[in-house]
Amino acid sequence: MSDISLSSPATASWASLFQGRNGLLAVALTGGVALHAVNVHIVTTVLPSVVQDIGGLDWYAWSTTLFVVASIIGAALSVRLLAVLGPRAACIAALAVFALGSAACASALSMPWLLAGRSVQGLGGGVLAALSYALIQVVFVPALWPRAVALVSGMWGIATLCGPAVGGLYAQAGHWRWAFWTLLPLALAQAALVAVQLRPAPGARPAAGGRPLIPVAQIVLLASSVLAVAAGSLSAGLGGQALGVACGLALGAAALAIDRRAAVRMLPSGAARWGSPLGAIYAAVALLLVGTTTEIYIPYFLQTLHGYTPLAAGYLTAAMAAGWSCGSLLSSGREGAAATRLLRGAPVLGFASLLVLALLLPTTLLSAGLHMLLCGLALAGVGAGVGVGWPHLLVRVLTLAPAGEGGMASAAITTVQLYGMAIGAAIAGLVANAAGLIAPGGVAGAQSAAIWLFAGFALAPLGAALLLRGIRN
Repeated sequence: MSDISLSSPATASWASLFQGRNGLLAVALTGGVALHAVNVHIVTTVLPSVVQDIGGLDWYAWSTTLFVVASIIGAALSVRLLAVLGPRAACIAALAVFALGSAACASALSMPWLLAGRSVQGLGGGVLAALSYALIQVVFVPALWPRAVALVSGMWGIATLCGPAVGGLYAQAGHWRWAFWTLLPLALAQAALVAVQLRPAPGARPAAGGRPLIPVAQIVLLASSVLAVAAGSLSAGLGGQALGVACGLALGAAALAIDRRAAVRMLPSGAARWGSPLGAIYAAVALLLVGTTTEIYIPYFLQTLHGYTPLAAGYLTAAMAAGWSCGSLLSSGREGAAATRLLRGAPVLGFASLLVLALLLPTTLLSAGLHMLLCGLALAGVGAGVGVGWPHLLVRVLTLAPAGEGGMASAAITTVQLYGMAIGAAIAGLVANAAGLIAPGGVAGAQSAAIWLFAGFALAPLGAALLLRGIRN
């Protein structure tokens, strides 16, 4: 796949993207990532209701951990699936896997059953998300690429509006399973659209060339590192928890060590080397995403400690995603010294916002209205702490990437992003459980877990700020 360069044709208008068949193609591409994104917010909203019904509070974070680990694997497999099946069949296969996982979640009678469904969902969703970007350069002319990329990215913003509504309304009505069942007709409709719009042209032949290779060893090690940390969260003793973290870090380091020497690499040349500028950017991306994974526990804390309804808790949690989207839009036009200042300052905002949440979520001294306002601002601050610097992080990746490796550098952003989310979710489960979420549990346990979780995770964006302080204009 070719990179988009500054010498590409002028960007076409938004109207051009939605004219004639282009509009249906745009929906065919964005519908898959929209399903994936809406599902993320649905599950965040309904999960407190799920554990009330089928139990499994000690496995709470595993729902996100396994989903994102499976998404990493799905995203890695997407290039091979596209080469073997072609665009239409690859998308339909991914939608079928996603629908199967959704049905498993909807029918779950226990937490292990739900976790299995979430893993299948994540596998299909990871393929869908990756294909949505990969197919832009296949189905659109170059002048439409920037608009199409923005449209696909914007689906996460739409999910911020739709996901909490779907999940919250069903959870409040006591029918959380229907939040998952609702995804099935949507997946079927998307598959029908893909079948029609992505059909191959008459007489078209498969593209020549070998099938893309996948860095299997590195992906397996990354997935194993996340699962090792998550397994440590199930231990009641500090020794078992420490062992899980140590094994996870060792497996992550092994993945980097192998990638430095591998013929099929996951990261561009030099990025896996300690101290490299490109490696520092990727590490900052992972740390920033680690900080945002505290999101998975927010609906539980809001409902348990402050009596929020599922709908209100879901929408307040979505303030984090809204802050990310708004921050990216407002900062994306800055260049030069202004962009560098935003890149350095954004993680500091995330650090401060997480510390504020460590104080706000456990307290019951504020009025309901003031508490909601302050929590919403702090959550938006956590998201903005990523979003404000995000466009400039991506530009730095492409600028620092070795010649001819821009495509690999761009693809690695998704892998690093997903890994940060997965390892963050695993550590969040470990910290929350160790801080008392299960024992003593209840209000006291939730208050202790909230303090330790948000104060501890504030170190992640602080680490990103330290890595980025050496960035030059």
